[in-house]
Amino acid sequence: MPTANDNASPVLVSVREQPEYATAAIAYFQHSWPEVLPAMYADAIAHSVNAPLALPQWYLLLLDGQIIACAGLISNDFISRMDLYPWLCALHVTESERGRGYARLLIERCQHDAASAGFDSLYLCTDNVGLYERYGFAYVADGWHPWGETSRIYQCSLPAV
Repeated sequence: MPTANDNASPVLVSVREQPEYATAAIAYFQHSWPEVLPAMYADAIAHSVNAPLALPQWYLLLLDGQIIACAGLISNDFISRMDLYPWLCALHVTESERGRGYARLLIERCQHDAASAGFDSLYLCTDNVGLYERYGFAYVADGWHPWGETSRIYQCSLPAV
């Protein structure tokens, strides 16, 4: 059955390019990732707006003016492999909007921005096996989190820009 969103086009927002979205981004990331200390997203996103380097970046996906997804592009995602970067992090699509290809839009923007910044690879850590392989990521290793757990590390090659 069609919904009101079927004909709408999603709008991808870079919080750095459109800092007026910073407060909404902080709230959405905090809601999407409640297990992460709320002050972490507030501090990270607020300070990214005027960061002098290409990283960090925070993105929102809007549909009919409502935030439906988010992702970040950062230098390390709470993982022991500090020799690997940049990292796609905090990818989240609102449950009612999943299965429509919205994650791909965020991943492709992160890939593009990482390549434009001169990186040749993009990494992510997850326990979700099977999802990111569809987007060109391959498992490379396990890494340790500061709280003692491990996650699978995935890598994708980026085209030269």
